[in-house]
Amino acid sequence: MVKQSKPNEPLVTHIFTADPSAHVFEGKLYIYPSHDIDHDGPTNDNGDQYAMEDYHVLSMDDVNAPCVDHGEVLHLKDIPWASKQLWAPDAAYKNNTYYLYFPARDKEGIFRIGVATSPNPDGPFIPEENYIPGSFSIDPAVLVDDDDRAYVYFGGLWGGQLEKWQKGTFNPEAEGPAPNEPALGPRVAELSEDMLTFKNDPQEVSIIDENGNPILAGDEDRRYFEGPWVHKYNGLYYLSYSTGTTHKIVYAVSDQPRGPFIFKGTILTPVKGWTTHHSIVQFKDKWYLFYHDCSLSDGVNHLRCVKYTELKYNEDGTIQTIHPYGE
Repeated sequence: MVKQSKPNEPLVTHIFTADPSAHVFEGKLYIYPSHDIDHDGPTNDNGDQYAMEDYHVLSMDDVNAPCVDHGEVLHLKDIPWASKQLWAPDAAYKNNTYYLYFPARDKEGIFRIGVATSPNPDGPFIPEENYIPGSFSIDPAVLVDDDDRAYVYFGGLWGGQLEKWQKGTFNPEAEGPAPNEPALGPRVAELSEDMLTFKNDPQEVSIIDENGNPILAGDEDRRYFEGPWVHKYNGLYYLSYSTGTTHKIVYAVSDQPRGPFIFKGTILTPVKGWTTHHSIVQFKDKWYLFYHDCSLSDGVNHLRCVKYTELKYNEDGTIQTIHPYGE
């Protein structure tokens, strides 16, 4: 018997999943997660505990319908340029094609962003021979805007190496800004018409407070860490992201896809596990937050499970804070 999907419960339990990117394709919900595997490697701030090797695609006909695992759609061994760590992916649809964007370490151990394509939302996906030129770091998230222009947002600190790129080239010794300096923001680049390359060099996204001042690196309740996601609501762009060390999902709003984004508040309070990674999607007449925690593994940080819950807006466009365990 197939288990029905329920809010705040693991969507699947036969494998460990994380980093869910949810989209509505062909009238169904498709979720593109990473696939956690158990191993005997080290656990550290470099992220060596996250040793994922492949991607599965999940789908649901409705939010309460059974969640279907479509199986492996892309494996590390099939990606010519990649050496390890298929971390958080995203998907997009354009040109009658489905695109899967994913980070992985290249042969030199530097994180890059690759892309694979399929005629079907559930794959399998065929990777391009090389990573996207000029790409770096992790956590790609793609917005295909109402005018059909597409943007990819990406970047993560520590294991994601974002701070190593502050001067435009990779410096393995580079550290992040001082606590009293502006925090690093995610990067954004417009994608080419074929969705396979950047139209321009990636630019840093500015996240500011209500007074126009940059969020500082020491402001760990609000500063960007990883996991960008951009969605639109009532004509505005909502950038949401993980704060990392304070384990929140927070958000900022702009009237432009490149920002600057004005910080607004907290979407999700901390979950069981080190931190979480999310997506936000409208399905029919409601909005949903997809996220992960470590409840399925009883707190093992590299063995996670994907969940969802309804997301609600206030009349002024702000998002109501979600407490995942009902507190």
